[in-house]
Amino acid sequence: MISILVWVLRMSKILLVDDDPLFRTWLADALIAHGHEVECAVNGFDGLARIRAGSPDVIMLDLVMPQMDGFEVLKARECSTPVMMFSACDNEDDRIMGYQLGADDFLSKPFSIKELIVRLHALERRLHSNCTTQSRIEQTQIKSVNFDETSYRITIGNRGVDLTQTEFRLFKYLFDRKGEVITKQELQRSVLQKDLGRFDRNLDMHISNTRRKLAKTSLPRNLINTVRGQGYSFTV
Repeated sequence: MISILVWVLRMSKILLVDDDPLFRTWLADALIAHGHEVECAVNGFDGLARIRAGSPDVIMLDLVMPQMDGFEVLKARECSTPVMMFSACDNEDDRIMGYQLGADDFLSKPFSIKELIVRLHALERRLHSNCTTQSRIEQTQIKSVNFDETSYRITIGNRGVDLTQTEFRLFKYLFDRKGEVITKQELQRSVLQKDLGRFDRNLDMHISNTRRKLAKTSLPRNLINTVRGQGYSFTV
């Protein structure tokens, strides 16, 4: 219990992305009162710029924003930072889309601070577990991964992850070239079998979904690293 409490206190840098100034002030003040450090972004473009410039522990992201909504931010981000998403509409399709794009939690507005803090701490505990697992994996340097090409399932140690065919092929392609930086163009052509368009986020979405599935199986998201401006690499 003590180790968890220490983790929660350390994991306190939150990026809040919301265009509503009243809601943003209310939530930021509440999070600060609970001991968290909060940085605010006023829209999706601002949020994406701050994600790229900094390293928040958790991103809190509103769905409905002008010009660039929360879904677009999820598609455009190039990090594995966990995301809690908000929406004033309690819509099942929105929740499903958010999870598919890599969100870790989804809350409908209005919500209570008490519920938010409980969900935040649960997310931080999962991250703590993932980091502990990552440390163990890094010590053994992941020399082998079992690939089941019939079921598209990968197994690392005693942990198995079920992937889609595309996710499986991306993971295996990166694993076979571990230690190398693979460009998005190469992955797009070799695995997705098409050229990479300027606004094409399909590859990023597959990588994000794979990372989310790794995290849910208590494996570290950053087995697949984002190398800014270059592409992706597999942790060695």
